[in-house]
Order: sequence, then structure tokens, then C-alpha cells
Amino acid sequence: MRKIDKIILHCSATQEGKNFKARDIDTWHKNQGYKKIGYHYVIDIDGTLEQGRNESEIGAHAYGYNSNSIGICYIGGVDKNNKPKDTRTKEQKETLYNLIYNLLNKYNLNISNIKCHNQLSNKACPSFNIQIFIDEYIEWLNTKLK
Repeated sequence: MRKIDKIILHCSATQEGKNFKARDIDTWHKNQGYKKIGYHYVIDIDGTLEQGRNESEIGAHAYGYNSNSIGICYIGGVDKNNKPKDTRTKEQKETLYNLIYNLLNKYNLNISNIKCHNQLSNKACPSFNIQIFIDEYIEWLNTKLK
């Protein structure tokens, strides 16, 4: 089993409201020369969680960080003019928080192990700031634990 020390958040960089699936990303990544989808999880617009690569497999989602991370991608991330925008739906957020909660516990990690792709590369992905995510997650967690 791989040693996981990061959970890296991504967006699909697809326009707000346009629904894509993990199979679409798999096709896009194969067309770019990858053997399959680079992310371990994809969260659809309606909050459905889809499996990408198995967690035991090294991902292809954050150059230099793949061997020890889990990659999570939400569908969306740009507005109708293809400008970065946090387009996460309420359902996507709920699924993401539950997934993060489970992965942090599974790998004995803490909130500092969560990273946005934009912290590790010169990209807008996932179109939100890590501090905003952490604040939202903590608020969700406090509600969950009550």
C-alpha cells in the first residue's frame, strides 16, 4: 500500500452547469497519453461520488505529488466564459466533505494534509482558496459532530 500524506483537490475546468462524468475525464486523459483517468475520485454536479483510479494506484493529477497523494476532482470550476469560478454545488460540497472526513480518518491525516492544486502548481484549479475550503469544512465538521 502507498504511503498517503496529501489529499489534493481539483476541478475538471468545465463550464458551470455542464455535467460530465468520470468516464469523460478518463477519455480526456487517455487522449492526452495517460493510461486512464488521473484522479482517484470524481464528484458529479449532483453530488454523486465516482471512483477513478483505485487508491492503491499512483494518480496522475499533480506533477511531483502523485506518488503519495489522493486526487479528488469536482465537475466544474469555470464560468460560462471559461474564467475560474468556484462552481461547487451544495451536493458536491456535502459529498466532498464526507469524502475528506473518511480519507483523513483512513490515512490518519489532519486538515493540514489537504491541498488545493493551485498551491502546488501555477494553475487556478480548483478555482477556490484552501483557506475558504478549510473554513467551510470545519463549519461542516462542527455541525456533523454535534
